[in-house]
Amino acid sequence: MELAVIAKPYANAIFELAQQDKSHLQWKMVLDASAQLLIDEQMHRFIASPNVLKQDKLSTIKALLKSILVRELSEHEATFIGVLLDNNRTNALPSIATLFESLMNTTNDAKMFNVISAYQLNEPEKKQIVSDLENQYNKVVSIDTTIDKDLVGGVIVKDGDKVIDMSIKARVNELGLRLSITH
Repeated sequence: MELAVIAKPYANAIFELAQQDKSHLQWKMVLDASAQLLIDEQMHRFIASPNVLKQDKLSTIKALLKSILVRELSEHEATFIGVLLDNNRTNALPSIATLFESLMNTTNDAKMFNVISAYQLNEPEKKQIVSDLENQYNKVVSIDTTIDKDLVGGVIVKDGDKVIDMSIKARVNELGLRLSITH
């Protein structure tokens, strides 16, 4: 059976949960981290091993996700991972993540931004950026972060073709341009 067919009911169910408590971003982060974690070859062998109890698999995944996300999984998130393990559907996680993001982007009250920074943003910084963007656009916001070491500091926020450049590099370039015009 095609993974997208398997993934669709899971993505829909998670999206409904996220709609209830506006936890879209948290779910997206859990799905993306889980998908990345579970496509690792060593982790894939661990999950496929018949010698490891499902509760041990779940405990290991929860501990790894806690480390990646820098927070405990919610009850719903932990239950979701458990259901995937019970039904041998962990291989569908990348498809579930993709479908979930697609559902987020098709709703009228959701918006996806790409945030580029000079370093790995921590959770409070990500939450602040999301909060600022949600206040500005009055929509549920999720962000995808990338690192560009050339920025020195600050961030660049991309929304399709629209770019909000709040980087130090851009400010220095703007200052240099102003100085060259005045002299």
